[in-house]
Amino acid sequence: MDIENLQTPFYLLDEEKLEKNLKLLDYVQKQSGAKILLALKGFAFSGAMELVGKYLYGCCASGLYEAKFGKKYIAKEVHTYSPAFKESEIEEISQLSDHLVFNSFSQWQKFKKKVLKNTSCGLRVNPEISASVAKSYDPCAAFSRLGVTKKEFKKDLLDGIEGLHFHALCEQGADELQKVLRAFEENFGEFLHKMKWVNFGGGHLITRDGYDVKKLIYLIKDFKKRYDLEVYLEPGEAVGWQSGVLVSTVLDIVHNQIDIAILDTSAEAHMPDTVLMPYKAKITGAGDAKKKRYRYQIASNSCLAGDIMGDYSFDKELKIGDKIIFEDQMHYTIVKNTTFNGIKLPDLLVLKKDGTIKTIKKFGYEEYERRN
Repeated sequence: MDIENLQTPFYLLDEEKLEKNLKLLDYVQKQSGAKILLALKGFAFSGAMELVGKYLYGCCASGLYEAKFGKKYIAKEVHTYSPAFKESEIEEISQLSDHLVFNSFSQWQKFKKKVLKNTSCGLRVNPEISASVAKSYDPCAAFSRLGVTKKEFKKDLLDGIEGLHFHALCEQGADELQKVLRAFEENFGEFLHKMKWVNFGGGHLITRDGYDVKKLIYLIKDFKKRYDLEVYLEPGEAVGWQSGVLVSTVLDIVHNQIDIAILDTSAEAHMPDTVLMPYKAKITGAGDAKKKRYRYQIASNSCLAGDIMGDYSFDKELKIGDKIIFEDQMHYTIVKNTTFNGIKLPDLLVLKKDGTIKTIKKFGYEEYERRN
């Protein structure tokens, strides 16, 4: 794969790796009877949606724009949930959506008459069990606005509600799902006989090495057997997991007690979860700061002092013009990109299965101007 002459920064999706993830998710569908949707909030690469649609049942959206994107690029089922819908958008969202999930009884009561009869409506509930490793990603943390708790549940307002949705995981396994599922059933099991479907939400990192796929299949089949309901899952990161990279170039190397390599990419603008989670992205061929001979702080060319990717070490000295490849940068990156500080948005490229590289989208100044 020759990337030396390609303008950076760019994301490069590996089509073969993505399809491997999708085939595993499809296996789970076929073995368990569940339907898996792509969570667009985690992975919405337009150049990959045709392949996603080949294997998954559709997508879940977080509002009008994602619903429109899913209908255009996947053209299968669209399930839409938002913490709060706008009155000016609800009718169009209803037209686009096969499932529409409300976050509160007040929103359900406000909009139920405006929802199309052929749209299946559901309610998000909060099982009140914290499984996420980071507070910022924990929808069941104290004071969460996401979903109705058992205490606030109003069973007399369920008329017209056909499904329940819960979401409590973040890049986690089947053991954590089992705990959440137990709490969900304890709190809301009495209402399940009135439902047609249940959505297990996202955060299921099914494509990670070591994930207990057999246990997941068992949990779904057991649940379906006991309640005779349609089961949906909506992972985002599991679809794009380890399926692509962010490629950048060393623009300069400066020294201030340590060597600092300045790149044409940004953690703040292009890899925001490394700041929010936080976590340290892996770089191809690099190790931790003290593992290899040559140590560098890897930093952005933005003016934000804290826009730093971290300290790494390399077998060889870095030189201006060298390519730096950040691994596993498909999920929760492109969907969160900004033009902060006027830094160029990374182009979107795909490594096809035949070894060729296809450019999906290129970004320039007009994108910065359009957004400001």
